[in-house]
Amino acid sequence: MEAYKVLFCLFFVPLQSSATSNDCSTSYCGISFIQVKFPFLLEDQQPENCGFLGFDLRCAFPSTLRINLPSSGEFSVRSIDYISQTIRIYDPFNCLPARLLTFDLSNSPFSASYFQNFTLLSCPSDVNLSGFETIGCLSNSSFSVVATDSKTFVASMTSNQTGCLITKNLLVPVDRPYDDGFTSQLDKDLTLTWSTPDCKKCEAVGSSCGYANNNTKITTCFSSFPGAPEPPGIFRIIAFAIAIPAMTASIVIACFMCTKGRRNELTTRRTTITAVAPEDTIVPPNIVGLDQETIESYPKVVLGESKRLPGHEDATCPICLAEYHVKETVRCIPECWHCFHAECIDEWLKMNGTCPVCRNSPSPVHVES
Repeated sequence: MEAYKVLFCLFFVPLQSSATSNDCSTSYCGISFIQVKFPFLLEDQQPENCGFLGFDLRCAFPSTLRINLPSSGEFSVRSIDYISQTIRIYDPFNCLPARLLTFDLSNSPFSASYFQNFTLLSCPSDVNLSGFETIGCLSNSSFSVVATDSKTFVASMTSNQTGCLITKNLLVPVDRPYDDGFTSQLDKDLTLTWSTPDCKKCEAVGSSCGYANNNTKITTCFSSFPGAPEPPGIFRIIAFAIAIPAMTASIVIACFMCTKGRRNELTTRRTTITAVAPEDTIVPPNIVGLDQETIESYPKVVLGESKRLPGHEDATCPICLAEYHVKETVRCIPECWHCFHAECIDEWLKMNGTCPVCRNSPSPVHVES
């Protein structure tokens, strides 16, 4: 075993430490492929020094990253590009136009490459809008809402003959100015950028970015070898060509010595091991959700033509993200009145004892006989 320890210290430990750029490892949300690394911080999974102010993310059921913009609320994350420093976000409840009514980036570290001006028009349902895209989640049986960037179209539709009214003027973040015709559903992902901190140079050469000093909060690039400047590409290739065979050899030798020592140790322990009484065995707690009786105590509602929910006015089920339809059955949690498809929330509550939206722990509803 002494030979194994010497080899481990001489080869494996230095190589392992040299492959580590800093103390902040990349994190993931469930089975999502989106990497979460500096300047972003995944709450409850990474220490505070691993993220920049305003870049906090949280993991929502089942594998969705969410970001909270201070003046605009929470959005889901579609992708993050660390080289171009862009993030694509969307509305988790599938009504982005409604979110754009109050969208504001002034208190966040993000900005948009371009802003395009759109006008929202509310037209009576008897106005012929065939051929124009309407915004379903803002429309109802009495009025249809359209968004346009054409001043000529706005002028023609707000005449006395149509009864259309201007609801709001919006500045919508876009990748580039585009023209999809007279109207748009405004349902495309929002692409935002950030300039501070600037980690483009680090990402371009395959290095990690982070705080150089926790006191000054200055960012720097971490090379593959701590304390050394980033080597040119050819020297990095040579370094890895030497390090990888050495690491492989040391791992093989270490495994062989460890297996041999373990075999000898097990042979010795067979003569001294004693049985443990069943009452001394510690059984890990079995964490489950709510029982069926408690779940059934929560009210169920069959949606009518208006698809109006008893509590929050959601257009989609927060669990499966599918739109509600007429005559579908929803179940609501009475304490917070968040509603879901009955089959979705029943399966969720069997495994988790909290509301998937607000995380409150519901209690059973007692019905007096």
